[in-house]
Amino acid sequence: MATITLFPLSLAHSKVRTPNMKSPHLIIFLVIFFINDSIAADPATSIIFTTLGRSRYAFDIFSLPIDTTGTEIQLTDGNSVNFNGYFASSFNGNPITNPTFVDPQSTHLVYVTERNGSSSIYLDSIYHSGVDSTRKRSVLEAELTRYQHRLVGGSGGRISMKDRPSLVGDFLVYVSTHEETGVGRTSWAAVYSTQLSTKVTRRLTPQGVADFSPAVSPSGLWTAVASSGERGWGGEVQELDTDIYVFLTQDGSRRVKVVEHGGWPSWADESTFFFHRQSDDGWWSIYMAILPKNKPFTVNSVTTQRVTPPGLHAFTPAASVTKKNIIAVATRRPGSDYRHIELYDIVSGSFKDLTRSIAPRANHYNPFISPDSSRVGYHKCRGSGSNSEVINNDMFLENIQTPKPRISLFRIDGSFPSFSPDGNQIAYVRLPGLYVVNSDGSDHREIAPDITAFSTAWNPTRKGVVYTSIGPTFASEATDVDIFAVEVDKDEPTFTKLTFGGQNNAFPSVSPDGKYIVFRSGRSGHKNLYIMNALEGEKGGLTQLTNGLWSDTMCNWSPDGDNIAFASDRHNPGSGSFALYMVHPNGTGLRQLIHSGSFGRTNHPWFSPDGKYIVFTSDYAAVSAEPISNPHHYQPYGDIFTMKLDGSELTRLTHNSYEDGTPCWGPKFMKPKDVEWPKGEEKCSFEDCTWLAISNSRDGEKIQCGG
Repeated sequence: MATITLFPLSLAHSKVRTPNMKSPHLIIFLVIFFINDSIAADPATSIIFTTLGRSRYAFDIFSLPIDTTGTEIQLTDGNSVNFNGYFASSFNGNPITNPTFVDPQSTHLVYVTERNGSSSIYLDSIYHSGVDSTRKRSVLEAELTRYQHRLVGGSGGRISMKDRPSLVGDFLVYVSTHEETGVGRTSWAAVYSTQLSTKVTRRLTPQGVADFSPAVSPSGLWTAVASSGERGWGGEVQELDTDIYVFLTQDGSRRVKVVEHGGWPSWADESTFFFHRQSDDGWWSIYMAILPKNKPFTVNSVTTQRVTPPGLHAFTPAASVTKKNIIAVATRRPGSDYRHIELYDIVSGSFKDLTRSIAPRANHYNPFISPDSSRVGYHKCRGSGSNSEVINNDMFLENIQTPKPRISLFRIDGSFPSFSPDGNQIAYVRLPGLYVVNSDGSDHREIAPDITAFSTAWNPTRKGVVYTSIGPTFASEATDVDIFAVEVDKDEPTFTKLTFGGQNNAFPSVSPDGKYIVFRSGRSGHKNLYIMNALEGEKGGLTQLTNGLWSDTMCNWSPDGDNIAFASDRHNPGSGSFALYMVHPNGTGLRQLIHSGSFGRTNHPWFSPDGKYIVFTSDYAAVSAEPISNPHHYQPYGDIFTMKLDGSELTRLTHNSYEDGTPCWGPKFMKPKDVEWPKGEEKCSFEDCTWLAISNSRDGEKIQCGG
């Protein structure tokens, strides 16, 4: 219902008649205008989702001297997540004298940051005190002045992921995901060049192709990338099926494939670069590519050779442009759950540890070397010790910028969130544990901290009743998983079992009148959908909604009660490929809503409060970075999307190289402001890539990696 206010327009254009005059047309026009404006405006709402491990990253960029005689120094400011650095030697085309630590008075660092709810690339110019500054454990301890330049991304720009920056004179070369491909299961990642003085951006990657991990040659003439070319992404979640291409940095021309099977290139000089690949013996190893000087570049004219030996994983190389025999690499060694930065001498074949003695139980990522080869940079979790400067605590609710101005978007440090009917509370799980919190982050309550619960849903008519599934996740049809109603507002929360016999009863969703629950169950031998009484459970009546030799799951009931959305592999049972479908509660009107593509995965649908849209997670935009450059994600391709029920207005909300999932759409607009944990949470509690675990490393045998 609109609130109507009558008032005249500007007197500069006409005299205004009062309502008792003979020509009230102007006032009538104003009334109609404001009624239509009120009707047209979408209600302001909120979406929350989870990202596996991301809330605990607390990445900052650190550096160590290559000669290992100095102290580890924290370079970035402890604000948000900072990673994938690059030591700059020029800015806006002007040389930076002593760009790293030859002169301890200054450091110039280009890096990716996710502060302020978006991905940006910053240049920090740090000027700090005299010779004793290198003894400090953080530039912040000795810092006099820090100048921060936001080069691309951030407030007001196109929302996208940024990655792997290089600064070449006045040009910034980097990955961005701001251009939609229009085709499902194709990556939006492409390499761009932005002239900083003019802000003019040029796409260097051909249309219809995705590029990852760009590296610019020392002169700036060539850029090398990892790319799948026109064949695109094949669904890989560990090593991407990429080759190495080179092209002219100026405009992307003269693009040619020079290495088959490789990623993460790093130049040593104009004709030599290093890259990584998983070798035939199972070990991730570093290889060297030498480009011909007097004939065209082709796969056949480029010489490649393995550099690092078997017996350990070595990856994400960083070449030195002045010490040609040295490369910095990340390694995973047998018996270790952590990746560390080591130097490798390609002439002597020897390794030298850099980080293991400093922080043996921390993961260190993606090394890079200063132009004078005096220091190695990398990123790691800053932790909570005295050697780290931290501006903010871990985020419980992290506000994320969105292209939808009337949607407030948040990442929650938990899984399977759901809003109470009024939007004032959020229920979520933490595997283990069931929790409830106010939507502003206050009154955080442990309902059952020790149970293994997943999926949550509130009853819209019974105050304080939350439904959840208790039992193992990702389990077979016969696994003991049952649905419970939990009265969370009681001093001692009560649990009422609604399903019986196990058989993987999960993902409850309640009808808008609060009388019924739709859920998935494996009781037929396959995961299908059922409807039961919301108060008495299956004892009060049970109806099978879908029936087939497939998996129907992750269901959500529309606000008007007319539809149930769910994920299913019914188009290709047992393939692992899921699409979204919708059906009426009486079993009629089945139709597919969206399928990202052959073997694609689209899951976790949730209706908007007005029932016109759904939010979901999907691999529609494929992967955005090489998975080995990040901590572990089971599915490093999930992003959050919204879409109208007719398939129109498909909108990507999140841009990153992580696994975003389990979104929920609530009726209340949450203030777009971060909410920190009220008490200190354990930082750095995330896993490195589990598929790098080495289970068999006997000499002469192909190793077996976890997966």
